[in-house]
Amino acid sequence: MNTTDRDSIKHSVSQEEWKLRQDLAACYNLVAHYGWDDLIFTHISARIPGPEHHFLINPYGLMFDEISASSLVKVDLHGNKVMETEYEINPAGFTIHSAIHEAREDAQVVLHLHTNAGVAVSAQKAGLLAVSQQSLFPLTGLSYHEYEGVALREDEKARLQKDLGDTNFMILRNHGLLTCAPTVADAFLGMYILQRACEIQLLAQSGGSELTPVPAGIVEGMQAAAKQVTNNAGGALAWPGLLRKLDRLGAPYQQ
Repeated sequence: MNTTDRDSIKHSVSQEEWKLRQDLAACYNLVAHYGWDDLIFTHISARIPGPEHHFLINPYGLMFDEISASSLVKVDLHGNKVMETEYEINPAGFTIHSAIHEAREDAQVVLHLHTNAGVAVSAQKAGLLAVSQQSLFPLTGLSYHEYEGVALREDEKARLQKDLGDTNFMILRNHGLLTCAPTVADAFLGMYILQRACEIQLLAQSGGSELTPVPAGIVEGMQAAAKQVTNNAGGALAWPGLLRKLDRLGAPYQQ
């Protein structure tokens, strides 16, 4: 996409949408930076403010470190592109993300990954274990969705919505991880913590010794503790620093 095309898109959307596009593109770039991407096959979406239920998702075929604000594809809840673009979207990504955006007004951003650690834990019968401080934050609101094959069927959406309920963390069995949140920063921080919890669990299990679970009563106070340690800012506390990291790397998220 050339500079003229970028400028055309920037000036044809609201400032609010352009900022959202930059944040969402930054999230894709960060996922690539941390090695959580799966070539082109996972998805992060963000709902654009307004009554139309339009949302932004990745252009199918671009690597996550290539995604920029102007390359994101705007679609409606039926998967129709509502803004001219040369790119298509991943139909499986549309099924999962449209289901959540349709059911949850507060889930403005949905982040879904197939990381090695996430898929490995999703295949364990017990799922995520309370064996680290990192695990306690998602365990305050974690749901599970059974594997039904590649997410292409319309009828799976209702079951996905039911399983997610009002939680912000989900493990899709034999598939991967999902977080949702009101902002890109919060969805990214949630995934960072969930991914770290999965990595730590696998490392602890690989040691061969019996694991020490966290006492059950501690989990109950973790939501209040999370607000305290982030000064009630949530993901916004770390987000500016993450953007500065991308700037140092020359990432294209602002373009």
